[in-house]
Amino acid sequence: MNNIFSDSNDMSPQRSLLRALGWTDEEMQKPLVGIICAQSEIIPGHMHLDDIAKAAAEGVIAAGGKPVIMPSIGVCDGIAMGHAGMRYSLPSREIIADSAEILLRAHGMQAAIFVGNCDKIIPGMLMAAARVNIPSVFVSGGPMLAGRVRGKKTSLSTMFEQVGAFNAGKIDENELKNYECNACPTCGSCSGMFTANSLNCLCEALGMALPGNGTIPMVYSARLALAKRAGGAVMNLLNKNIRPSDIMTPAAFKNAETVDMAIGASTNTVLHLIAIAREAGLTGEQVSIDSLNEISERTPNLCRLAPAGEHYIEELNEAGGISAVMKELLDAGLLDGGVMTASGVTLAELVKGAINRDPEVLRPIKDAYSAQGGLTILKGNLAEGGSVVKKSAVDPKMLKHSGPARCFDSEEDAMHAISSGKIKAGDVVVIRYEGPKGGPGMREMLTPTSAIVGAGLGDTVALITDGRFSGATRGAAIGHVCPEAAEGGTIGIVRDGDIIDIDIPACTLSVRLTDEEIAARKSCFAPKEKPVSGYLKRYRDSVTSASEGAVFRK
Repeated sequence: MNNIFSDSNDMSPQRSLLRALGWTDEEMQKPLVGIICAQSEIIPGHMHLDDIAKAAAEGVIAAGGKPVIMPSIGVCDGIAMGHAGMRYSLPSREIIADSAEILLRAHGMQAAIFVGNCDKIIPGMLMAAARVNIPSVFVSGGPMLAGRVRGKKTSLSTMFEQVGAFNAGKIDENELKNYECNACPTCGSCSGMFTANSLNCLCEALGMALPGNGTIPMVYSARLALAKRAGGAVMNLLNKNIRPSDIMTPAAFKNAETVDMAIGASTNTVLHLIAIAREAGLTGEQVSIDSLNEISERTPNLCRLAPAGEHYIEELNEAGGISAVMKELLDAGLLDGGVMTASGVTLAELVKGAINRDPEVLRPIKDAYSAQGGLTILKGNLAEGGSVVKKSAVDPKMLKHSGPARCFDSEEDAMHAISSGKIKAGDVVVIRYEGPKGGPGMREMLTPTSAIVGAGLGDTVALITDGRFSGATRGAAIGHVCPEAAEGGTIGIVRDGDIIDIDIPACTLSVRLTDEEIAARKSCFAPKEKPVSGYLKRYRDSVTSASEGAVFRK
């Protein structure tokens, strides 16, 4: 299968430039495979991605293709957390998608391998794969190993919570430093079921990655072997003309949402799956937040990985990985086994030999943690367009909670109140003007949620926001409240002392105000607009709501 530069004399000038790269006549005859690689020296999950990309390239060469490694940007959410830099995290997703599209189409690539890790990078790449629609395979950098402090496994989420404990006087500076030096012991995406690992796992569930993509630790040599197999797999897809549109079907998204519920993935997956589905040409009737509670209702929660439990991604890998999760679900009739995968076979064929090797980490269906899935969509007069909570990471005492609102118009204002002891048991912290438009950029609220847990208030204080949360967040943390304050949503007119009612089992989020009172307050309500410039201003002017995936308007 020749590439567009191989034969025509009209392409002689282009071939002269390829010769400037050192390409041989033989290489210029081979199919071109673009390897989009997000390697950088600022993201722990990306520092070794060049090795993954080179291994993938070896797999392509062995299968008869010509690999071409090309770059992608990326933002480390953990490093960007808690300051203005987080405003750029979600907006970077659109640039990642756009730049991958540009590189692949401008240079005539016939197939693609996407090498990334971490939140925003993987969903941005999935959006590009759907958009460009050439045979594609994903191979992530993999998770880091769990840290250890005093013999107990730990992670980045614990690190943030220890800051809250330090501010509350529960640990001293030496103990804080001990956690700082041991929470993140290796390269890779953070070790719990946070957003990065959630998306890497869902790449398998969508069918866009090979088995092991979501769980093989980055420091294992098996990760390099996986990358080599990905190189061979993409050539197989090219030969069979199997494209993302053949893989990312409505049934595949339902499978991904079902796995999402079973593993208790990050709330950010709701945002990203909708965005990816839109790029794949699927409608709101096929993939939307409204279908998630129905899927959650019939899907048992089989995993409780950090921050929801004491297990880590490395343990899920040892238990059989996402293939074992999908085998459990498939045997229970909860997945569509007929969908195509990047392995070139159906899902049912792919996982038929998968074994659950540790029923403590991956519970069998009959011994699930709960009969319902890990995420819940809440609606009510405070979230007419919906909101999301990671139910599996909520203290049982907080599944139903009513309390007075404590309102803040930024994350910084809320953090000041939490760290200075002004938030009391029973309060509902309301952080607004942090949505896609209001932030702008929809910052993650890991810092305040961790401060609440670290201060010992995780079982008595709730937090709601039109922003979002890190996958590392635990507690009664409800995000993506729509409409957001910047669009005139009810969250913008809530006042200190208003009673907020949270009922996660009933899927409701409401404020105790009459319709008349809400209408009266909105009639004299003018949403705030934060001064921004550059890309953030363009982003604010173009972005849709979180319930629509926070994508750019078409």
